[in-house]
Amino acid sequence: MSYQHKYVDGTGIHFPLGKVVCIGRNYAEHAKELDNPIPAEPLLFIKPGSCVVPIEGGFSIPTDRGSVHYEAEIVVLIGKPLSKKPDREEVLDAISGFAPGLDLTLRDVQSKLKEKGLPWELAKSFDGAAVVAPFVSPDAFADLTDIPIRLTINGEVRQDGNSSLMLNPIVPIIQHIASHFSLQAGDLIMTGTPAGVGPFSVGDQIVLELPGYSSFESDVR
Repeated sequence: MSYQHKYVDGTGIHFPLGKVVCIGRNYAEHAKELDNPIPAEPLLFIKPGSCVVPIEGGFSIPTDRGSVHYEAEIVVLIGKPLSKKPDREEVLDAISGFAPGLDLTLRDVQSKLKEKGLPWELAKSFDGAAVVAPFVSPDAFADLTDIPIRLTINGEVRQDGNSSLMLNPIVPIIQHIASHFSLQAGDLIMTGTPAGVGPFSVGDQIVLELPGYSSFESDVR
């Protein structure tokens, strides 16, 4: 998939989609609701770019692998390479946009893998496992520690969080990632999900938004 047909505030992005770096348990209340310990250092995992799908026009979920859970997240688009130990200004200069997104999880599959101490890829990296909306220019956000994220399903707000609640804020977490492996233009960072995760059903109507910045209606197929 290429971002040549995706946009930041209506301007086309022409670099190819790369990897998706995800932050696990970055909100204390989410870790608590799944009975998971809060990690002592950032918990990172990667989804391949091939699992990313746009939110526009609806999206499909697997119906033959148990429960599919939604996890609404603030997504960061990286527009310039970062590596080693970038300073704050380098990180800010490399951010090309923010969007609401969904990190989808095959929860039953994940639970079985975790019980055996195995990696999570089968539960996290299936086709369509990262649903991403169009991006908003970073210039719209005066304070990266105060970005709201909200998911409404069938008229009921299920998740309502804010980057102020992150255990690892956006800029420090990108610095941490880049200190371990390089980030390239076209990579996405899914910054973790607030409390309120749960299962999707085919036919659900959703509204995914960064309140005050962007809002997208879609349906689950």
